[in-house]
Amino acid sequence: MNLADNIITLSGIGPAQAEKLARLEIYTISDLLYHLPFRYEDRRIISKSTSVHPGQMVTLVGKISGIKNEYSKNGKIIQKGEFVDDAGKMSIIWFNQSYLVRSLKKDCLLSFFGKVDWFGKKLVLINPEISDLDLAGSIVPVYPETAGLTSRFLRTKIKGILEKNKFEDKLPPHLGFPELNLSLHKIHFPENPNEIEKYRQRLAFDELLTFEMNNVKKKQDWQSRGVTQKFQINKLQISKFVESLPYKLTASQETAIKEILTDLEKPVAMNRLLEGDVGSGKTVVATIASLVCHANNLKTLFMAPTQILAYQHFETLNQLLSPFKIQVGITTAHKKVDGDVIVGTQSLLGLDFDEVGLVIIDEQHRFGVAQRTLLQHKGGVPHVLTMTATPIPRTMAMTLYGDLNLSILTDMPPGRKPVKTWIVPQEKRLKAIEWIKKQKTQVFWICSLIDESESLGSIRAVTKEFESLKLAFTHLKLGLLHGKMKPKEKDAVLQMFRNKDIDILVATPVVEVGIDIPSANIMVIEDAYRFGLAALHQLRGRVGRNEHQGYCLLFSNKDSIRLKAMETNHSGLLLAETDFKLRGAGDIYGEKQHGQLNFKITRYEDLELLPKVKEVVKMLT
Repeated sequence: MNLADNIITLSGIGPAQAEKLARLEIYTISDLLYHLPFRYEDRRIISKSTSVHPGQMVTLVGKISGIKNEYSKNGKIIQKGEFVDDAGKMSIIWFNQSYLVRSLKKDCLLSFFGKVDWFGKKLVLINPEISDLDLAGSIVPVYPETAGLTSRFLRTKIKGILEKNKFEDKLPPHLGFPELNLSLHKIHFPENPNEIEKYRQRLAFDELLTFEMNNVKKKQDWQSRGVTQKFQINKLQISKFVESLPYKLTASQETAIKEILTDLEKPVAMNRLLEGDVGSGKTVVATIASLVCHANNLKTLFMAPTQILAYQHFETLNQLLSPFKIQVGITTAHKKVDGDVIVGTQSLLGLDFDEVGLVIIDEQHRFGVAQRTLLQHKGGVPHVLTMTATPIPRTMAMTLYGDLNLSILTDMPPGRKPVKTWIVPQEKRLKAIEWIKKQKTQVFWICSLIDESESLGSIRAVTKEFESLKLAFTHLKLGLLHGKMKPKEKDAVLQMFRNKDIDILVATPVVEVGIDIPSANIMVIEDAYRFGLAALHQLRGRVGRNEHQGYCLLFSNKDSIRLKAMETNHSGLLLAETDFKLRGAGDIYGEKQHGQLNFKITRYEDLELLPKVKEVVKMLT
């Protein structure tokens, strides 16, 4: 058996089980073995039925002397059993597991693990997990689960693999890590909880190594695409463009421009990531690259993740480039347009353009890997500049995008005031609304859901909140914006907001990226605890984009370290580090995406392993 083998080759895994495992992102034997427990249950101490206490989690070993179904007053089925060990008896109850009446044998010695508590006036063992005796007296792993797949099922499959197979360990011993097979055994079935961390770190190293190896391959693939046209740099034209701007470039913008121009002068296609906080001026930097491309008689394709953002880029680029006689076009509904710089969404992928010298991809993580690859191969071998406002710590960015060169905008344009951010608990909601009424500015009002959800009954939905807010703000004009609306409807609403025909825009996070309404200075986010820090920071970046003070109100009935970080911290990079430490690398963007890195094991502190990882990569390539 190899780690790369498909999970369906495993005994007892059919198409139905494989489909469930896929929901946990388990497709191969390796995925299963690296699907680590998120906690452990310590069942090493076996209790007696006569020595238990309310609220205690216990392991009991004994037999069931009898079990039957009973119905509660509201019609629920309760299984009541009597547990017997050599010390005495106690009652056990389960809920809605009527099959136990048929499957539990009276004379079979079993292990029961669960919580002891009061049920009525009686002390009982509530809803315990039943297992064979091999789990009694051990530390038991508990895994992330999905419907139809329990930790017990995953434990059984993982244990079977580890008992029957040995896997090749490619790490040299001098690095000082535990051996691979030992690490896999001990992370799933530890004997000492104090040793779990060293085995987890070994597997985190493997995860980082796999990712770095993939980065090396991607970089080699990129470089094997062949030569591209070296751009001639007209420094005088660039100077005139910079002088035409109504503001001075920041130091990090100037550094990023130099790095990009250096790339464009090379015969190998540029493959660079431009990372910058909300409002740090990435678009201007990208515009200078397109200016150089035009001077070399080639076209620029500018790809945005949404039509709303594409229109905004079109307007910005047209304003910046029209004085230099550079035509900017925008594609809609897969229609080809003329232009020196052509803006569009993924619709650009379906169109053929001649003489493309530069491709700019905004918010690149929102595109699938396959989409980016297709676009990068259009029109020969263009230079590629990708941009993101999603803040990622530098060390993490160099890991995530190790196949790209990296430029980071670290400072903000002068005069920009930090947005004042407050957590607003439920008891202060009405006061906050009264405060907003007195402010003479436009307002974004964000809800995480479009429609009400039965399973998320307490979460405010944008459609209902829109109606409620119309009653609260009778003297103001409100608009509604969400992802189910047609593109023309969304564009019309945004244009009304931009023209100040709407005072409060009630919206889903569809406005998170790129929307620029300088006249809006208040951002309200309902149920803010549901958002990742990166998403909250992006939303906050929609306001305070003029000389006036901006405000961000985080409405939340739950307090958290993450929300408190928003109150005191205005650096996207530092917030990203906080999010990474608290939630892990897989949640950097607040959503999982196909083709996007999703570290399952690696933690923030594991980034210290990167020098050793790179050392091994050099040995293996």
